[in-house]
Amino acid sequence: MIRTKFIYTFIIFFLGISTFLTAQDKKKISIEYAGRLNVDEENYPGAKVLTRNSMQQVHIAHAGSNMWCDKAIYYSGENFVEAYGNVIVKQGDTITMTSKYVEYSGTSQLAFASGEVVLKSPNSTISSDTLYFDRIKQQSFYKSGGNVVKDSSGTITSKIGRYYMTEKKFQFVDDVVLTGDGTVVNSNYFDFYEDTGLAYLFGPSTITTEDSKTYCEKGFYDTKNKTGYALKDSKIYYDDRIIEGDSLYFDNTKSFASATNNIKITDTINKSIVTGHYAEVFRAKDSLFITKRALVTTVQEKDSVYLHADKIMVTGKPENRITRAYYNAKLFKTDISAKADSIHANQNTGITELINLDRFAPTDAFSTKRRPILWNNANQMTGDTIHLISNSKTEKLDSLRVFNNAFIISKDTISENGYNQIFGITLVGLFNDANELREVNINKNAESIFYTRDENQELIGIDKAKSGSIKMLFANSDIEEYTRLNTVDGTLFPEKDYQEKDKFLKGFDWREDERPLSVDDLFKEDKPFELTVIKGLEDYVPQENFFDEELLERMKYSRKEHVFSLIVGDKNNVIKSPSEFNKWQKIKVRIISNTEDSPEKKRTADKVIALTSDNGYIVYDTNEKTGVFKFYIWIKGSGNITINLQEKGNNYPVYEKLNIKLTNTWKKYEIETTKKGGENQIRCVISNIQKGDNVYLWNAQLYVIPY
Repeated sequence: MIRTKFIYTFIIFFLGISTFLTAQDKKKISIEYAGRLNVDEENYPGAKVLTRNSMQQVHIAHAGSNMWCDKAIYYSGENFVEAYGNVIVKQGDTITMTSKYVEYSGTSQLAFASGEVVLKSPNSTISSDTLYFDRIKQQSFYKSGGNVVKDSSGTITSKIGRYYMTEKKFQFVDDVVLTGDGTVVNSNYFDFYEDTGLAYLFGPSTITTEDSKTYCEKGFYDTKNKTGYALKDSKIYYDDRIIEGDSLYFDNTKSFASATNNIKITDTINKSIVTGHYAEVFRAKDSLFITKRALVTTVQEKDSVYLHADKIMVTGKPENRITRAYYNAKLFKTDISAKADSIHANQNTGITELINLDRFAPTDAFSTKRRPILWNNANQMTGDTIHLISNSKTEKLDSLRVFNNAFIISKDTISENGYNQIFGITLVGLFNDANELREVNINKNAESIFYTRDENQELIGIDKAKSGSIKMLFANSDIEEYTRLNTVDGTLFPEKDYQEKDKFLKGFDWREDERPLSVDDLFKEDKPFELTVIKGLEDYVPQENFFDEELLERMKYSRKEHVFSLIVGDKNNVIKSPSEFNKWQKIKVRIISNTEDSPEKKRTADKVIALTSDNGYIVYDTNEKTGVFKFYIWIKGSGNITINLQEKGNNYPVYEKLNIKLTNTWKKYEIETTKKGGENQIRCVISNIQKGDNVYLWNAQLYVIPY
């Protein structure tokens, strides 16, 4: 009768009668409701088995958090509960977690959930097969794959993920992929802020859209506005262009990018490379602007063309691309070079225009000095405007046109200060197959001065004349012959009969010192330049171990089986190279590496062979002196061996050992011990290996809970 009354009282309690806890009891897990209570000492020693009824689930509460499930195993002495079936956990009105199973310690306030785990916060949803939830730190963590759904940003998947609830920040590690709104982000390390949608990328990372692909090893991405920065080995791929630089800004809504410092933009279709230290690219407009030591290199089969100016703009589709270089523009090629205020090159027509300054008067001295100039071998040509015409298919020069004030000068090869000169209104020149000026026609009001020599190159005299036009043929950079048409007057006198001033036509200006003779010469008139200081992003800070010292300290009073099931993992393994047994001490044995498939068939295991008939063994020394130790290892083979956890030194006392008769099937073995004090460390020993035994080892793990 007393027993019946006792059970009835418990049933009434678990049907929902409220209880009042003392201040000391408030840290204990509270059972708010259960449909049924059982005690099963055989399967769950020291626990109460709680199950739901047809009305509602088991309801459990602790420190402001509530949990519902179909079945619960409650260890009141250890303040620990296991929840099974349709588990729901709620923290306040912001966090809800559902799963098939939950372990929770009221002592450490650490929960472990498994089986279709879903954790929802106001702005995101985490899904994983397993999830850890530290209520003290307000952090959740998964390490076996999971995904996060963010309404405005998309879905993020990763192997490892951590959610800092207070900061509303995620840290993702390994195989991170963000997918959403036409954008795919791949990274190894990815920090994401829930409220703002801001993401920080570390390690090799890509941001891919329908129109572009961005690569970097350090970067920032605004998932809401589709903008960001790429730093460290950064590149942006736009159709036929590859943009590289120390710092790249991009706006994927506008197909716009800008670059700062050490920029290189490669045009893969037109075989050109643009460099400088600040650039803007509008993909939709096929527009590129670059400044700060801007240089365009057009790669040709035999000889590249280099174009430099204060500012350069490249516009148009690949087949009709136009390059505009303005302010102090210069061009260099091994057989031709040029200088002008502006140089415009049309990819389709093959016309390169050297243009004079419009903002200066024709009589302005500076304007005259800035008059476009072209050098071809020994010839210097100037004029108000110069057109250089080439065949865009063969990459050969075709012709040359000079409009207004055409002036061609070549230095006499023998005399110290003699120059052949022709002046006229316009000039038309034709090039041969070697890109050398072969024929020149000066039209309208032509004037000329020639140093005439005989077949022995002796000076006959200076030929000075005016005519309607002049035609000249060149060979090996020298005047081969010339013809005057409609000559008005002409004289041929010895050089001594000319005053110095009469040896030069009006407007003579020999500018050889300005001539670029190399790519470096294109920059010699530029002002000193310093790179912009890029503030950049902080370096990646790796995640601290989720199971850090503070958490392990809390956990040491929790249920031990629960603790070990949580901390098992590579980061907590005391043995840092779990399958490299050559790193263990070897006594009377030899290790042969990679001789057998591992249990999961993806890696290889090591073999241990005894060298003598005596007892052979291998040892792993740790630095751990106290705590609860649990050792796991996979073994197969033949023979009888022993696993020991023993103290190093002091006669090597054995704390725990396991004798094993090996089989040819892989099996995972484990032993556990507790060491409460002392100055000597614990070590793992695999012993009693005899000659003729075949012992295969894989994945040794040792975990410690501080005592």
